[in-house]
Amino acid sequence: MAHNHSPLIKGRKQSMDKHDAQGLDFPCGEAPASGEAKEVADGVYWIRMPLPFSLNHINLWALRDGDGWTLVDTGIWSTVTVDAWRTLFAGTLAGPVKRVIVTHMHPDHIGMAGWLTRKFGCRLWISRLEYLTCRALAADTGREAPEDAIQFYRRAGWTEDAIETYRARFGGFGKMIYAMPDSFRRLTDGESIRIGSIDWRVVVGRGHSPEHACLYSPERQLLISGDQVIAGISSNVSVFPTEPEADPLGDWLDSIDKLQQQLHDDVLVLPAHNRLFHGLHARLAQLRRSHHESLDRLRAALHEPKRVVDVFPALFARPITSDQMLMSLATGESLAHLNYLVARGEVQSNPGGDGCLWYHRQ
Repeated sequence: MAHNHSPLIKGRKQSMDKHDAQGLDFPCGEAPASGEAKEVADGVYWIRMPLPFSLNHINLWALRDGDGWTLVDTGIWSTVTVDAWRTLFAGTLAGPVKRVIVTHMHPDHIGMAGWLTRKFGCRLWISRLEYLTCRALAADTGREAPEDAIQFYRRAGWTEDAIETYRARFGGFGKMIYAMPDSFRRLTDGESIRIGSIDWRVVVGRGHSPEHACLYSPERQLLISGDQVIAGISSNVSVFPTEPEADPLGDWLDSIDKLQQQLHDDVLVLPAHNRLFHGLHARLAQLRRSHHESLDRLRAALHEPKRVVDVFPALFARPITSDQMLMSLATGESLAHLNYLVARGEVQSNPGGDGCLWYHRQ
């Protein structure tokens, strides 16, 4: 999926002043311009690249690594991104890139990994599930939408017009990714990686993607959080046609608890979008509370049987139009919440004569 953050559930914009009303502090000022890098800690540089979505930017990181660099995340594959990287390599980031670390497999994070690793003859470092999932999704480019996926959306209550639009747009994932490297170095939860003078520990989270790798420096109190923790954005947590009974929201909530237990509250969070911030535990509490409030609204809505498309008003503040991206995001997130309740025995689903699944409270 191209756009992997929710403008739907809890997608309200929060204050981005130096301090906000919910306990976050933004000490690093404004983002650098495209093609520039801003040092935010010794040997740690903040880069921002444009994105062609409503979420119009991504934060990337360059870590001083001896006489060269380790890059963390890469931007989407586009001529604009290529030009920005070339400007950086001709200036602030002069010197070899020694490795490319990718937090997870969404195109804004991994899109330029193949271009960068080929340009510098270096290795892609990524968790195994993220690498393999990305290869599988990229392989869909050019093929017809599978019947399993059509049935998945039909069971959710999509109209035939919406399904036709899905068929026409299927396979777009791989068009945003430069040809993937054919090998990688696996990141594993808990391992320590020395980059320059800093030791970084890999902390894996799940729910937004299969095996998302954050990088944590206990000594420097820095957290490169990717999409696992962002100020002002609730990352998309969705069920997809490849695993219809998945429970990504359970994984996401477990990961919030894990991050709170393993990471100090005073870390400087270096997220993939928006600004750098202090207040990790407050932000994790906001995310946890927001999903539980959504689950409560969903429980109340299921006093009578409903299809997936019928629960949109209970979960989303904005109306869900026929726009295919919005429909896909809303369907995936709704199923994540429904499957969470099904997995815990609170809700049952039964097929109806119309070919849809109907959900109701036990």
